[in-house]
Amino acid sequence: MNELRRDPITGRWNIVVLDKIADLSDFKSEPHPKDPQGCRFCYGNENDMPEIIAHRKYGPPNSPGWTVRVLPNKYPALRIEGELIKEGLGVFDMMTGVGAHEVIIDTPDHFRDMADLSYAEMEEVVWAYLARSIDLRRDKRFKYILIFKNYGESAGASLEHPHSQLIALPIVPKIVQEEIDGASKYFDYKERCVFCDMLRQEQMEKERIIYDGRYFTAFCPYVSRFSYEIWILPKKHQSDFALLQRDCVSCLAKALRDCLARMKGLLGDPSYNFIIHSSPINGHDREDYHWHIEIMPKLTKIAGFEWGSGFYINPVPPEIAAKNLLSVKLVEK
Repeated sequence: MNELRRDPITGRWNIVVLDKIADLSDFKSEPHPKDPQGCRFCYGNENDMPEIIAHRKYGPPNSPGWTVRVLPNKYPALRIEGELIKEGLGVFDMMTGVGAHEVIIDTPDHFRDMADLSYAEMEEVVWAYLARSIDLRRDKRFKYILIFKNYGESAGASLEHPHSQLIALPIVPKIVQEEIDGASKYFDYKERCVFCDMLRQEQMEKERIIYDGRYFTAFCPYVSRFSYEIWILPKKHQSDFALLQRDCVSCLAKALRDCLARMKGLLGDPSYNFIIHSSPINGHDREDYHWHIEIMPKLTKIAGFEWGSGFYINPVPPEIAAKNLLSVKLVEK
């Protein structure tokens, strides 16, 4: 019989399929064409978009020789220029579209995604995430910084070249606020972080863990919304990604790269999204919230039941997903 499982953070219920578990052959990966012709993120096109920061092996700014490069988005959802003005329009609220929208080019190699990077290359990407997160929080207009990656057309990627994005917002996103509110209620009742409790239970049961390093653990969460969904959590309680310590960066890079490589090796290079959920800017190191990364492969479609109910139907129990992911042999890089 199928099971309903309740998320202890948000209270959301999901359906985990046990009657007819999806096989790997039930998932079809979309093609990921790789044509560097005209790509403005490849070497030689640096003057097209001046960089905000870059990690370089050689060369002056806005020239080849970089390994990771951060640019302003050419078509930003929000713009950094202007005054943040808030207004009420009857029952509605409005504010000017002030924020920041940046692109992190993960690698100069058009043909390699994150799953193909070496640990050292992935570490440079994480350093770029951290540097931009720290810098943008100095702007008092911003309340939240969201770092995310869209890979593949069905995941929302409009460009082939491997890249991530960052958007600084003047408000805290509703999904994040729901997590914070749920974690706060749990803490008020039990005087413990719900994420820390989840992590302790995963480490005790062990059947859903796919990476267990010195500073980070990755697992397929018990209440997975999507098949082969993966979460990465720091072992030591910490609410703000920007507080990540220097000696933890390489471990996070290894955890993220290994999780993506396992997904690619098992599922045939699926489209996916990942997001970093952190506490709001100037939230300090909250006792009740725990920053984390959520990785969500695009293997099934969201349909009427999901949109109408808020439930998700997951055709692969996370226990089986973790077992299958662990069967992938990784190449150490």
